[in-house]
Parts: sequence; C-alpha cells; structure tokens
Amino acid sequence: MLSEELKGSIRDAYNAIVESKSLTPRWGQRQMIAEIANTLSRIPTVEGEERGPPAVCVIEAGTGTGKTIAYAVAAIPMAQALGKRLVVATATIALQEQFINKDLPDIRQCSGMNFSFALAKGRRRYVCLSKLDRQLAEGQGASSLIPLYPDEFGAVNGTEALPTYDAMLQALGRGEWDGDRDNWPDSVPEEIWFGVTTDHSQCSGRRCPNIGQCSFYRARDELQNADIIVSNHDLVLSDLALGGGAILSAPEDSIYVFDEGHHLPDKALSHFSSYCRLTPTVTWLQDSKKTLAQGAPALAAIDQAQRLLQSLPQQMDEAVAASQVAEQTVAALFDETDMPAHREEQQLRLEHGLVPAPLMQAAQTLSGQFRKLGTTLSRLENVLEDALDDEHAGLDKSDIETWHINVGGMLGRAEAALALWQEYAVSGEGEVPPKARWITLLAGGGQFGFELRCSPVLAADILQECLWSRASGVIVTSATITALNSFDRFQLHSGAPAGTSYKVVASPFNYANATFAVPAMDCDPGDAQAHTDALISLLPSVLDHSEGSLVLFSSRRQMQDVYEGVSGAFGGRILMQGDYSKQEILRRHKQAIDEGRGSVVFGLASFAEGVDLPGDYCRHVVIAKIPFAVPDSPLEAALAEWVEAQGRNAFMEISVPDAALRLVQASGRLLRTETDTGRITLMDRRILTKRYGRAILDSLPPFRRQ
Repeated sequence: MLSEELKGSIRDAYNAIVESKSLTPRWGQRQMIAEIANTLSRIPTVEGEERGPPAVCVIEAGTGTGKTIAYAVAAIPMAQALGKRLVVATATIALQEQFINKDLPDIRQCSGMNFSFALAKGRRRYVCLSKLDRQLAEGQGASSLIPLYPDEFGAVNGTEALPTYDAMLQALGRGEWDGDRDNWPDSVPEEIWFGVTTDHSQCSGRRCPNIGQCSFYRARDELQNADIIVSNHDLVLSDLALGGGAILSAPEDSIYVFDEGHHLPDKALSHFSSYCRLTPTVTWLQDSKKTLAQGAPALAAIDQAQRLLQSLPQQMDEAVAASQVAEQTVAALFDETDMPAHREEQQLRLEHGLVPAPLMQAAQTLSGQFRKLGTTLSRLENVLEDALDDEHAGLDKSDIETWHINVGGMLGRAEAALALWQEYAVSGEGEVPPKARWITLLAGGGQFGFELRCSPVLAADILQECLWSRASGVIVTSATITALNSFDRFQLHSGAPAGTSYKVVASPFNYANATFAVPAMDCDPGDAQAHTDALISLLPSVLDHSEGSLVLFSSRRQMQDVYEGVSGAFGGRILMQGDYSKQEILRRHKQAIDEGRGSVVFGLASFAEGVDLPGDYCRHVVIAKIPFAVPDSPLEAALAEWVEAQGRNAFMEISVPDAALRLVQASGRLLRTETDTGRITLMDRRILTKRYGRAILDSLPPFRRQ
C-alpha cells in the first residue's frame, strides 16, 4: 500500500520543484504522478510475498506534459522506499545525456530529494586497454587481432590509426580522458574505434591484467551504489538478452522507466533477431583458420590448448563446406523465383515463415557444425582464462591475452551464426505467430552474396519472458503510444501483461493554435507519379518562402523527385536529408531563420520524430501522404500474412493503426511549446475520402480543421 508518509514525500518534492522553478502546476503531471505511484505500490514489500496485479503502467503523456519531472518525482521515492534500483531508459543517447547532465541534477537541486545517479553504457562505448596496447605494440605491422566482422569494418590502417591510438593512451595516462568514446574531443572513424573496443565475448573480465584501469569496469562499478541508473533502450535490452544483471541490476531488483517507450517492441525485435551473411562468414572462417595456425606456437606450452587447436581447422573446413552447400541451395531458391534482374538488392521472403526442405536440411548440417565449433572455442576460451590466472613462468601472458580476445571473438561470431541456422533448421510449421524469415541477395562491387535473417514478428513473448515476468515494476511512457485512440496496437506488439494500467494524459497545449489542412487535389498517392507531379505543382504556393517549414516524405525517391522539381522556385532555401548530416541540416536551418531568411527542410521518417524546432523554426509542417509502412518490409509482410491467414483484415488491424501513430508523430513536430502556432498540411485526400481515413483523422489532436 502507498503510505501517507510516502504520499507526503512525493507531494512535497513536486511542490518544491514547482515553487523553485516558478512553474504552473499541471493537471497532467499530477495525474501521471498518481498513476505511477499507485502502480508501484503493487510491488510486494516482503520477499516471497504473493504478487497481485503486475506493477506495470503504460502512460501516454502529450507533448508539454513535463513527463520527466512526473516520473522522477513519483518513481524515485517509491524505488528508495522499496529498496529497488530505478533504471531509466531513453530511446537515444542525446536524451540520455540530457537526462543525466541537466534534468536529474535540476530535479535533485529543486525537489529536496536526496539520490545518486550514474550513466550506464555498453562495452562498445569504452576503449579496451588490452586492444589499445596490442595496436600500439604492433605498430604498422600486421595486427595479431582478428577483425570480428571484417565485412562490416575493414582492417585498421596503422598509418591513419596510430596517431589517434597514441593520443588516447597519453590522455588516459594523464587522467585527461576516461576512455568513453563520447568524451573523446574529436570524432573517431568507426573502423579506428572498432580496433580498440570490445564486446562481452572478447572481454576476459576480472582476469584481464588491465582490469584495475578498465574504463568500462570503472564505470560499471559506479553503478553498484547509484539509486538511479540512466541508460538507453538498447543497453537495457542487451542486458535482459544476456539474462539480466550482466551490466545493470537484476530485473527482480529493478524498476524500469522506458521513456519514448513506443520504441520498446521494435527495439526488442532487433535484439532478438538473427542474421548471417554467407560469403563473409566463409571468408572469416578461412582467415581465422590461417591465424590460428600462425599463432599456435605461442600457446604450445598449454597442453589442453594444443589439443583443442588441432581440432579447430577441420571443424572450420567442415563449416566452410557446409556454408558453400547452403549458398548453392539459396541460389537455387532465387533461380526459382520471378524477380526483376535489374534490381541491385533482391529479397526473397519465405511465405508463412516456412523453410523449404533443401534449405532446412542444409541449415541442420550448419547448426551441427557451428554447435561443434562453438563448443570447441568455448573450451579453448576457458583454458585460456585459466592460463591467465596461472602464474606458470613459461607462459607469456601477453600472448595468452591476445588469443583470449581472438578466441572470444570467434566464439561470439560462431554463436551468432548458430542462432541463425537453428532458426532455419526447422520447418516453421506450427509457430504462432510465425517468424519472419527472409533472404537478401546483396549485389555490390561486382560480387554477389546472400544474407539470411530471422525475426519474431511480435515482441510479446520476448518481453514477457525477459521483462514483464521478472521486473519489480515497469513504467512505459511516451507522447505517442495510442493508435486510433486505443492502446490495442501497443498491447499487441509488446504483450503487456493482463492487469497493466493504461492512462492517457492530455497535453497542456492549445491545439486550436494550429490549423490542419487538406488541400484540394485531383489525385492521391495511389498514383505515385501523378501525386509527385501534384506536389511539385502545389508546394511553391503552399509554403511561405520566408518562414521555417518542414516537409516530410514517406519515400526517398519521391522526396528527391520533388526536390528536383521545386528547388529552383525556392532559390536554394531547401535543405534535403542526405545532403548533410541530420545535425548539420538542423543547424543550417536554425541559422537561416535566425538571420531572417526562410528555410525548408525535406526529410524522411527520422525527421518525423524527435526533431525539436520550436517557434519560428517551424511554422508549417507539410506531410506528403499518410505514412503507411513500406510495403516490402519483410516483418510487416509476415505479420500481415499471419493476420490474413486467420481471416482478419491486416490492413485495418495493422497498417491503419501504424499509419495513424506515425501521422500523430509527424504532426507533433509543429507545436513544441505552449505558445507555438502554425499549420499542418496533409497532401493526401484519402484522409477524407476513405473510411479508414476518417478513423485516422479522428485520432489526431483537436487541431482547427481546414
């Protein structure tokens, strides 16, 4: 139960913030605080006590609610009273840094609450001293470290990388840098950074001789005593995928807040999907075999290692042979399909997730090969870990450490390949819902290669297993969670448990300050070329050339075609996504407005969410069409196929709610403060002429309609 003392603490903290910052108390904030406190009061206070309804709440809090203050004021005292760690996960690093550097210090100072907090990042954000030492010691010669994914990141160019590596070591030695990539003063190219960072598969943990100076472990140790851990969705889900408690506190000891929580289901799918590129995997296996042969003498003194090293070449050869058979099998599947040969990237989705018998047979062989290879590599890794602890004088710890990094990397990649082939080693029959399985023919540089992928189509089972059933409490909040005025879409995709509390908290904004217009047009996006021509014809008159505008497209091709058609009329005032980075486009746009010039941003989906252009920076949002999902997305297609197979209407159940949610997000780019005004123009008559259009229109905020 929620004690009067705890209620008083929450009330006092909120009132102190309102008074200290001279804020106007907001009804929506009070609603949100009460909902979170009541939900978390369901957490058992005695270990082993039977749980009632799950302590899960999903809150849609409109823009301007001040949800950060609301969930902090409610959740921090509750977590402290319950002896739980509060884990706040944001969708992006930018939001994460704002929360840790600005919001939390401000809340602590103004509220009278006493709490500590720490920032959690994954290993990949920190330099690995062992790898940095190897790169510098080997100089410009061939590195003894095997690139983990050479198909994604090429080998480090010593001439280019060494000055950066040397500067990093010097800065670490002087105490001027903490090893965090985000705190390095200059940008570091991905391939250079990748050469001196690690993941859990390559890290020897507490056995590492550099553990005392390890940037990642220092940061992780700081988490142990913090009341609040600030992270992002990706790291929280990575931790849960590893079983929980690997980097963050265990789920049973944690209360989670997922800010921008509408991303949670999609993020979960990406963490629990698997993929394998055939040709690069063969190359990696062949390169690893050569490197093992060259390095074997360095481990000659370890008997167990020698025996394992002797068995690896044959296992790698067998995996290569099986991969080549699989490649021929996949190529035959493509030959049987009728696809336009001119397409650079051809995709074959396995209908209903069913795996053809020849491919299933090849996958079963590969599953066996990679399981055997993974077992041997795991044993070798354990032997090397023991050798790192051994004080035997005949062992070169430096060599052992290098090989531990290499073998750990091989094991991680072998396990990733095994995960994919296990998904193709079954028929797929009887899966509810079926998994999405698809193969892409990648053509580039005159070479062809196949990439196989498998993913659940809904995150419900994943989140039930690793989050809902284990966490002490979960709060999911965002400005946009409902679709068509219902939480059904979120419930379907996330599997939020029965008994979850749902709440919509209205925005304090006056939506009558904005006009929502649908201009007269003699075509709709169903005729793509006619619609593009209409946009080219109408945009110069729809947009005020002297103000800040944002034009959002669902198709890159249409955006580029429209740009070519209207750029002359705007005299260089258009900034198009792809010409510069997102940050640079926004900087140039703001600079133009500050200098009294008009500016128009042309953007795709990434500009329809999370872009903050208050006041004069954005007085007009133009949306080219209702943002339905890309029709050839394998995940969308597999989900729709499953729904249709049950005699249901996938378009109305999946496509329309998704589009409604995206349209609300896109429209939300206009009003960013309580005093903002402006216009939203949708260049799509279907919102008025189609039955589903009316449902979407009625789910929008109450703008003045035109």
